[in-house]
This record gives sequence, C-alpha cells and structure tokens, in this order.
Amino acid sequence: MIIRIHERGIDPNEGVAEALGRPVSTREGLTDDTVLAHWPGLDHYALDDEQRIWTSADWAEHLDDPIWQHPFAASPHGDRRAIWHVSVRLHPDDRELTGPEWAEIAHRIARTAGIQQPGDDHGCRWIAVQAQPGRLDLLANLIRSDGTWTTQPYQLHRALAAESRRIEAELGLIAPRTGPDPQQAVQQARFTARPAPQVGAVGAAAQLAGLLRQLADERTGPLSTVRGLVEHAAHRLAHLPAAYGPDSAHQLGLIARRLHGIQQDLDSLAAALPAAPAPARLAPSAPTAQRRR
Repeated sequence: MIIRIHERGIDPNEGVAEALGRPVSTREGLTDDTVLAHWPGLDHYALDDEQRIWTSADWAEHLDDPIWQHPFAASPHGDRRAIWHVSVRLHPDDRELTGPEWAEIAHRIARTAGIQQPGDDHGCRWIAVQAQPGRLDLLANLIRSDGTWTTQPYQLHRALAAESRRIEAELGLIAPRTGPDPQQAVQQARFTARPAPQVGAVGAAAQLAGLLRQLADERTGPLSTVRGLVEHAAHRLAHLPAAYGPDSAHQLGLIARRLHGIQQDLDSLAAALPAAPAPARLAPSAPTAQRRR
C-alpha cells in the first residue's frame, strides 16, 4: 500500500476528477460502489438518501459548500486551500479487495488524518471514492460545519504511513518494500560474493535519511523553496493577457504539484530507512577506594 497526500487546493472538481480518472460530469450518477464511504453527518444533511442519485458534479459541490458558507475560515497559515486529498494504491500483485474492506480503509485513514472524530456528526465533510482498480481516493473539506479549521496531526505523512503498515498486516496486503521483485534472483546472485555489511551501514543509512528529510522539509527544504518560486511565477503569469500568461501559468502549476509529490516521496523513503541508533550509555564506574597512607 502506497499512500500519497496531494497538495491542498480550493477546487474539489480537480480531486474528484483525478479520483474518477475522468472529468466531473453533471449527468453521471455515482453509485454506492463508487462513493463507498463518507462523513457521518451526510445522513442528516441529505434527505431520504438523495445522495444516491447525486452526480459527480453534485459530490464536488457538496465538498465545496463550506468554503462559501464560511468565507472567513482559514488555515493556521492564513490560506483557504481547504480541499484535502489523499490517494491509496495497492501493490499490483495484491488481491482484489471487497467494498467493505475499501470502506474500512477509508474510515481508518479519515480517523488517522484527523478529519473524522468518533461521535462527531458535524465535523468536516469527506468522501471516499473507489473508481479505479487498486486505488482509493479520500477527499475532504477541512472547514468544519461550525466554521473552524480541522486540526490534523503533526507529521501527518508518517502517521498515515504507520497506519498503512497496520492495515497491510491485518488485511494480508503487500508492503511496498516486501513485494515480489522479478529482479530479486539476479540481485541476489550479483551480491552474494560481497562481504556482509559493516555495522557502520546503519549509521550511514540514518544519515542519508536525515538528508532526505532536509530536502523534503516543507518549511526550510530546498524543494519547498523552489516550489514556492514556481507557484509565485504561476500566480504572476495568470494575471497577464491571454496571449502570454494563462497557459504557462497552468504548466507551472503542474510542475509545482510534481515537486510536492517528490517531497512526499522523499519523506516516505526517509521514514522507511533505519533511524540513527541511540548512543550507548556508559555504566557508572565504581568509586575508587582511597589508598591508605
């Protein structure tokens, strides 16, 4: 199971379209087999199960409503990019999951991500879409019904990665680093004659993990700086005349998304590497007996 947190946005139509693998439509109705889980408050919001006949455009509008209902709600950083999107992909050799199993995964991700609290029927809106083989998408609006911004856990990506490992173990799924590799026999033959790795290899891996975390850091990492510059350039180009800016601004926006995906991948890889071993503690020495004079 590989889990990826997409960059937050302001338009749910983009996330819904990506989850479906096709554009959002005002004519295509989504069944319970497609939207297989959602926030518990929807049962009170929609009358007589009207969501059963909603189109993909209706679902996107449902996620979009809190942004317009609470025009002053903003994140702790002051932005209004309230649409949160996470996708889960299974290993190609995993078995086909049932609808209830996908729904269970969706609810566990929602709880881990802080967008669903047990007993809270008036929290943020979210839906889980399973429209593509081996893939689940969960989309949420981080603005709650009371106008406050949903608080998510610190180091969210690591929390979701840890939950993914637990789900894999319980459902018998293949972990990203333990799946069958067609090159495994070749690699084993190639490295059989090499000496066993020294103890220092763990420390070297830990150092590299630290380097990867620095590269992926959202506040001070170089990739974050580059992404910010790209987003700034896209914003400025978007306001230029049609002959100059909008197309380039769109391309830069796609580049910024790819950079964000690279950050997430680096952070995930760093989490998979061994942590630095704790320094050994020296046992306190026994007091030296005083010599007799």
